[in-house]
Amino acid sequence: MEASRKRPAPSQQQIQQQQSVQNRNRNAKRRKMADKILPQRIRELVPESQAYMDLLAFEHKLDQTIMRKRVDIQEALKRPMKQKRKLRLYISNTFNPAKPDAEDSEGSIACWELRVEGKLLDDPGKMKRKFSSFFKSLVIELDKDLYGPDNHLVEWHRTPTTQETDGFQVKRPGDVNVRCTLLLMLDYQPPQFKLDPRLARLLGIHTQTRSSIIQALWQYVKTNKLQDSHDKEYINCDKYFQQIFDGPRLKFSEIPQRLTNLLLPPDPIVINHIISVDANDQKKTACYDIDVEVEDPLKAQMSSFLLSTANQQEIASLDNKVRAPLLSQE
Repeated sequence: MEASRKRPAPSQQQIQQQQSVQNRNRNAKRRKMADKILPQRIRELVPESQAYMDLLAFEHKLDQTIMRKRVDIQEALKRPMKQKRKLRLYISNTFNPAKPDAEDSEGSIACWELRVEGKLLDDPGKMKRKFSSFFKSLVIELDKDLYGPDNHLVEWHRTPTTQETDGFQVKRPGDVNVRCTLLLMLDYQPPQFKLDPRLARLLGIHTQTRSSIIQALWQYVKTNKLQDSHDKEYINCDKYFQQIFDGPRLKFSEIPQRLTNLLLPPDPIVINHIISVDANDQKKTACYDIDVEVEDPLKAQMSSFLLSTANQQEIASLDNKVRAPLLSQE
């Protein structure tokens, strides 16, 4: 698997700085717009100047439309923009039988090597993500009867200094088939949580982000008219809310804290696999498709649009060329 270095996306600070510059430019443009309006005397002397004034009015409308679109994009960038994709997981192994005449001790012992790799299906991007970047942790449980309580677990956990990799390998001595279990924890960004079973049944949500869970709670409150009609700050709990939140009433401001004990880590992806050492077993690769979320490519384009100042000088030059002949009549 090949991986290329990605160009870093514009940071929120860069976008805010650019927005500040654009606001100053917008104010300057308003002043320039007033300067562009032709005096009445010129309009009377040059009948064609009305076409210029019509273009000026159209430019103003276009500027307003672009400004509104920029605000829409800025708001959209504050929210996560994700796409559902399929990550194909490849689990394979090789087996090296013992060689009695081997000169080194390593070759004289039978061993197997397990590989766990993967790639995104139908990935249009040229920049390939490393396989490990999709996961928070990976645990491989080998048969404890074969490898004992101290050598049957292989674990990888993400840290702040993790170097991403295209796959994982495990090598162990052995000449018999080995049962193993893979536990893969996806690295959700933003983090997702599994709901308490009672809350999950009530909202119809199994695993979701904290903000989405709070939004679903608020929707349930509105649908069932649980907001107190006199004191809007309070929720009058129905029988389901009373069971979950243990009380007849609660404040809206209490919900985030009350949720803490009702949110659990997401379930890992569990795959049971057999490491085959049979020389006649030609099918030593298993494939699994799992759902993952990736950044929407549109987000980078939207950020670039906000940061773009291309063609500004060209537009200013054309403005001056259009206006110069008319002003020469003064």
